This record gives sequence, structure tokens and C-alpha cells, in this order.
Amino acid sequence: MYAVVKTGGKQYRVSKDDILKVERLPGEAGDVITLGDVLMLGEGADVTVGAPMVDGASVAAEILEQKRDKKIIVFKKRRRQNYRRKAGHRQHLTVLKVTDILTDGAKPKPAAKKAAPKKEEPKKDAPKAETKKAAAGADDLKLLSGVGPVLEEKLIDAGVTSFAQIAAWGPKDIEEFDEKLSFKGRIEREGWVEQAKKLAKGE
Repeated sequence: MYAVVKTGGKQYRVSKDDILKVERLPGEAGDVITLGDVLMLGEGADVTVGAPMVDGASVAAEILEQKRDKKIIVFKKRRRQNYRRKAGHRQHLTVLKVTDILTDGAKPKPAAKKAAPKKEEPKKDAPKAETKKAAAGADDLKLLSGVGPVLEEKLIDAGVTSFAQIAAWGPKDIEEFDEKLSFKGRIEREGWVEQAKKLAKGE
């Protein structure tokens, strides 16, 4: 059996299990929707033409995806008016899979409900940076000006775990870590080397 259905101002000839792209329809992926504007039904040599719609007929379809079409360029020009406008447009589309062609007012079968994934209870572990720091026996690098948990984690990942290491940095080391860890001049700007020397001495 096939049907000619109207949606978005266009007509589509569809059969069961057909995939088609239509102008955006409300709903989410997995929803089953009904297209009620059926203009014609056909099965073999038997054809029923609506006036304008076929009474009691509808097409059930499952939404596979909500997407946007490829960009097209819209160009407008007015002759002798020095008027030109260029704009891009991407049409919103809904991708449907026809699940059934219904007659005599039949209702579509509801979509099978998917079991909701079990929510994992958050583990009450120590923060990532704290765990790494404890494993490495590291100093509390957050004592350096401008160093928070994120920067501390970056330093530990790079193998920097103590004030003594930072205190021993020269210009090349500063340049290397500045670039490697994307610190953007923070090491010199915040004076980490001088701070680290004092902290290493317990000052």
C-alpha cells in the first residue's frame, strides 16, 4: 500500500518503511507522529482519491532525526539601484521513517518506551588534583599566586610537584612550561620562581 501525504506545503508518495525528509515538525527523535493530510491511497490497481482528503486515513511515522539541510545562498539585486544582498540559509528538516499507513480512523501504535539509563551515584572520592598530589607527595602548589585547582593539576601532570622544582627554573624552563601549559606569561607575571624560593625555605 502507498499513500500521497501533504506536509509543509509539499506532497510525498510514501510506503511503509520509507525514509523521507520533510520541513520541520515538532517532536524529538523516537516520537511517533501522525500525518493526517492524506490525498490518495493506493494498493495494486485500487486507488482512492480524497476530496480533498481521504476520510479516516493517516500516515504514522517515527522521527529519526531533527537536522538542518545544506546551506543555500540567497542573492538579491535591484537593477540600477546599487542594491545587492547576499545571505545564507539552512532549512530545518525532520527525518521520518514511515511505520504504517492507517485507514478507517485507526490510531498509530505508541512508540516503545526506552528504559531510562540508571543514574550512577557520584563517587565520594577526593578531587582529582588532590588525589594526584597525595600520590606524588606534592607541595600545596595553590599557595603560589594565581594557582588554583586547575593550574595545580596541569603542573602535577607535567611532573612539577614541589616548590623546589619551580625555584630552580631558569629562563628556558619558564619559556618551556609557559608554552607547554599555555600559561600565557603567568609564571613571570605572578613571580612564581621568587615565591617558590621563599615557600621552599618555609618563609
